[in-house]
Amino acid sequence: RLVFEKEGVYLHTNAKRSNQDTTIPGFIRIVERGGEPALEWSALEDEGRNAAAVFYTKKDGEGGVEDTNFDPGYEPDWAVISTVKRDRVREHPPVKETSQWSFSLPLSELYSLRRSRFSLGRNFLVFTSRGGHPLPPLHFHRGGTRELLRALQRYIILAPSPVDGRLFLAYPHDSGALSQSFDELHLFDDGSSDLVSRFIQDPYATTFGGFSKVTNFFRGALRPPDSPFHPRGPQDHHGPHSADDEPGFELITCGVELGPKPDVTRGQPLDKWEEFLDPEGRVKDPQQIKELVFRGGITPSLRKDVWKFLLGFYPWNSTVKEREDILRMKTDEYFRMKVQWKSVSEEQEMRNSLLRGYRSLIERDVSRTDRHNTFFSGNDNPGLTLLNDVLMTYCMFNFDLGYVQGMSDLLAPLLFVTQNEVESFWCLTGFMEMVHQNFEESQEAMKQQLLQLSLLMKALDPELLDYLDSQDSGSLCFCFRWLLIWFKREFSFEDILSLWEVLWTRLPCENFHLLMAASILESQRGEFIGSDHDFNTILKHINELTMKLDLQTVLRGAEANYLQLACCKELPVKVQEVIGLYVPPSPDDETSPESESHETQQLLSQSQAAATETSQSSNSTTAAAARPRPTYP
Repeated sequence: RLVFEKEGVYLHTNAKRSNQDTTIPGFIRIVERGGEPALEWSALEDEGRNAAAVFYTKKDGEGGVEDTNFDPGYEPDWAVISTVKRDRVREHPPVKETSQWSFSLPLSELYSLRRSRFSLGRNFLVFTSRGGHPLPPLHFHRGGTRELLRALQRYIILAPSPVDGRLFLAYPHDSGALSQSFDELHLFDDGSSDLVSRFIQDPYATTFGGFSKVTNFFRGALRPPDSPFHPRGPQDHHGPHSADDEPGFELITCGVELGPKPDVTRGQPLDKWEEFLDPEGRVKDPQQIKELVFRGGITPSLRKDVWKFLLGFYPWNSTVKEREDILRMKTDEYFRMKVQWKSVSEEQEMRNSLLRGYRSLIERDVSRTDRHNTFFSGNDNPGLTLLNDVLMTYCMFNFDLGYVQGMSDLLAPLLFVTQNEVESFWCLTGFMEMVHQNFEESQEAMKQQLLQLSLLMKALDPELLDYLDSQDSGSLCFCFRWLLIWFKREFSFEDILSLWEVLWTRLPCENFHLLMAASILESQRGEFIGSDHDFNTILKHINELTMKLDLQTVLRGAEANYLQLACCKELPVKVQEVIGLYVPPSPDDETSPESESHETQQLLSQSQAAATETSQSSNSTTAAAARPRPTYP
């Protein structure tokens, strides 16, 4: 009896043979034979045929065609061996192959499944039998993972592993199996075998001790398979549910009750500067400047001055004389670093693969960065030379990070506004202080931001998020570029200048860019809900939004989202953390009134202006006070 069937499920073989594709389309099915359910996959071309059996396992050097340089780029812990010894097949009979790549696995022999996504965002699942052998990943090019997992839950319980958020363990629908699994995990101190009945009778007494960190694990034992609150399959996870996050008992399982979205108006750009300075040139009220910039941006003629404060080139409480000294010191420091890479000979560079690689990447990216802008257009443009030199010097400034693709997009607007090599460099270092984690190789910060965006969407518009999830788009991976370079490719160059200065204020919270992403997604609600979009068409539609979004509308929507969430009295702590309403107390984070004065003195430690330290400290107390929750002028 055929229980479930889905086409468009591809098997990636990585077999390097002239007569064989490495990506094979096929069907995934759940079939009952003699009352025994089994998971089966078969290739389209193999329908109705039988072929020699194959077996899938880790590399062990035992025969078969094996790629010793196997690197799929997304799941490096398995490989395919296309020939196996007969005794191995007898040793683990549950996996039956009906063609060269097809297989049939009884669900009673399914040990686990691992969910993953690779760079384009398509889902794939890796199933492992109780014999310990992973099958090759099945890629769902047309979606359907959620439906498959729902069908599987008719026969088995899929419980998240407490040590790996992507791994789900399979158990039959009986409490004995779960109790045994609890014993194996040593979640409880005693050896009672009837933990499920204990939990049903007294859940608090049973779980508060050893089970508080794995609440998701238990939901499958307590709720029937058809319950809407049954354990989520891998694609139903909208938030950080891995064990590392340790969310405790707080689970955001439904939309938060929010009040109406408030109306928000934008203000006029900051068009005066001198009146905000005291007679010695200090900014009298930095918080007021930030609020004005957040509300309306900055007049183009003032950007060059104000940006240097927003990006930390100048301390807010520095005097005109101190800023002259800082500029002189920073100029010397910049050119010392520039000389370091300029003085490397070709012969030396031939033995420095890291520097050679950075130079190659930078030259390639510079040649295609904002070439439509007159400052960077044409051949032999001095703007391109400056772009190249600043990025190469940044590699000397930050050896650990070096250059990563996308950094040229961040520098170009800074260079355009400052029109100065040294100032643009130090503004870039300030900008990178805010976003450098986006460019780290592990991409943990990007993953975390996508999870935080999912939490926001779960609170703001759970119906929209559920729809995206039903189309295998719940990971919001199509927002990756938005967050990586702060919407640089989504808005016009002039809009980006306005947007970035708003984001640099860090008002009303440091994750305002996530609220912007949520605002954009909400603006497309009518396009998605009730449509027949699948993953590919959703991705295509999002990409086509480039240069079609109205910045002021998006900003108003983002601020309205913040105010709507901030007014919610029962907002989950996880969401509060995202929008900065809840910060765990930490003595190290407290800012003293003298902190900015100390920063200025550090910058001027090598200059004669250090003698003015005493007079500065009394004047900087008000300006440098710890930032309160933003007000809106």
